[in-house]
Amino acid sequence: MTPHPAPHPAPLPRRRESGAPRDLVGIGIGPCNLSLAALAHPLAELDAVFYEQRPGFSWHPGLLIEGSTIQVPFLADLVSLADPTSPWSFLNYLRTRERLFPFYFAERFHIERAEYDAYCRWVARSLPGLCFGRQVDAVRWSLERGLFEVDFTKLDAEGETDALGRVYTRNLVLGVGTVPHVPAPLRPMVDAEGLPVVHAADYLDHREALLAAGHITVVGSGQSGAEIFLDLLRRRPVGAERLHWIGRSPAFSPMEYSKLGLEHFTPDYTRYFHALAEPVRDRLVGAQWQLHKAVDADTLAAIHDELYRRTLHGGWPDAVLTPGVRVRTAGRIANNKIELHLEHLEESSRSQLTTDAVVLATGYQQRPLGRLLAGLDPYMRRDAGGRPRIDADYRLVLDPLVKGSVYVQNAELHTHGVGAPDLGLAAWRGATILNSLTGKDPYPLPARTAFTTFGLREPRSGVPQARHPGHRLTPLVEER
Repeated sequence: MTPHPAPHPAPLPRRRESGAPRDLVGIGIGPCNLSLAALAHPLAELDAVFYEQRPGFSWHPGLLIEGSTIQVPFLADLVSLADPTSPWSFLNYLRTRERLFPFYFAERFHIERAEYDAYCRWVARSLPGLCFGRQVDAVRWSLERGLFEVDFTKLDAEGETDALGRVYTRNLVLGVGTVPHVPAPLRPMVDAEGLPVVHAADYLDHREALLAAGHITVVGSGQSGAEIFLDLLRRRPVGAERLHWIGRSPAFSPMEYSKLGLEHFTPDYTRYFHALAEPVRDRLVGAQWQLHKAVDADTLAAIHDELYRRTLHGGWPDAVLTPGVRVRTAGRIANNKIELHLEHLEESSRSQLTTDAVVLATGYQQRPLGRLLAGLDPYMRRDAGGRPRIDADYRLVLDPLVKGSVYVQNAELHTHGVGAPDLGLAAWRGATILNSLTGKDPYPLPARTAFTTFGLREPRSGVPQARHPGHRLTPLVEER
């Protein structure tokens, strides 16, 4: 089907001399930088390019389980909460596919993960300024040029080096995403040949091999663990499920999804959190796990319904669900089996579990930036924990010698709180970055977004601004 043209004309391309510096180079093309690129698209005065080492857009392909949904409403697309008139909205995507009426009658507020991925792929294929197959190797600040130097490798279809390149830019935005987290006791098992121990990120690629195993253990009590356990349970014979589901949290708990609870994912709360003292922020992030690391209540209900259905003819399913458990150590036994040494955190009791396959739904961690940003390390300002300091506009706090800005996306949990990885704040954060970058207000943002007032004091920045007040960012285009 040929998509309809976008309702708004594309901006005229800005004339750019060969070798001229860019205004903005984005590193990584996940949902966050894709959102920023979509919002930057109508700003004709902004010369931006985005690099991604993968050959095309991909969003957690191993977790696109049939029927699984994203945990935010469809309005939390790439652009709508900053610009609902954008041609890159989810509703316009449906329109171009002639699916608006089916979606209307489906009455779905939360769309499937696979549909969100397809929507993002549509944007990535259609949006100019996105360069896939480009691996960024190093970033430096050139005092002589007053610009950032970005070295990259152009990759061929097989992922091999095709050419080397360098681009100069006034500003950067990092959106390199996260990588699967594997607990230390289980790392040797993931790399061991012949053992089906996989991270949830690769679940679908290994599902058939996992289902062929006699006994399967799912480690991790969050949303991914719940979805994978439910998928395995539905595909195993009644009475011969042979499944274990364990996790460290004290219960298989539902996500906090009350309307006022969700206001923790508003810009109001983000501003409040950013103004708190560093030790308070660190304590809050750990305590707020039920806001973003628990399980959707509908998924928990579906698991219970499936387990209950399997008791209809007598007997209980051969499935064990135990929260409050950590894996102390793990090892190979009998050549092709895995032995997990477990500890119950409340009982302080220990036991062993022998299993044939393990799925690690143990989450993700920020992708290490040390190698990529080594050239900027002398200019970076860090907090007491050695983490980068990030101002309210998502800029790294750098030495005043660096006149350009480095913005970050989904790397600011320690400074901006639980909304950092949330898809619902991506468009607002992108708009904030573009407003800061241009020195204008292309995306007017609301002064208030929550009914809750989170503190008694007026909001203020808890981290010094990236630049001295006298060094305001010069607009990219002078106003006439």
